[in-house]
Amino acid sequence: MSPRVAPLVLRAAAAFAGVFVASACCADAAGVAPPASAATAAGAATALGVANPQRAWQNWTLNCQGCHRPDGSGSMGAAPSIAGSVAKFLRVRGGREYLGRVPGVATSPLSNSDLAEVLNWMLWRFDSAGIPANFQPYTADEVGLLRARPLRIEASQMRRDLLRKADRSPTQ
Repeated sequence: MSPRVAPLVLRAAAAFAGVFVASACCADAAGVAPPASAATAAGAATALGVANPQRAWQNWTLNCQGCHRPDGSGSMGAAPSIAGSVAKFLRVRGGREYLGRVPGVATSPLSNSDLAEVLNWMLWRFDSAGIPANFQPYTADEVGLLRARPLRIEASQMRRDLLRKADRSPTQ
């Protein structure tokens, strides 16, 4: 490389790196970058059922985030909010099953294993404070059984009923 070209290449590389770092920071601030690993951020014991947080985030981004939004706030008429409320379903009978049977989960193109990981990741990402102390992570086998019986039009009413019960039940 000629002495005149080397500084140009170095400046271009530095500019690219600056843009890359800035875009990652901005994306994170906007809530679209992958969150820190649940195992790193909250202690290894809290990331039950999430073998690869990066993969879970990527699967969430590609398959769920479009309707539930990057922050879990949901989309009016398309998908309900899950932020700060999704773990409530784990407190009531039928709630855990509901999460594995909702249309977007049951009909997802993800494998049972990847879907179990996304469900577990989603609970930690959007409602970790609400997860019961006795929580057992979803498994591929369980997800396979649940998604074999998908909910359809009854999903909205079931959600309302389960949340009403969860709001009346004591937290664990």
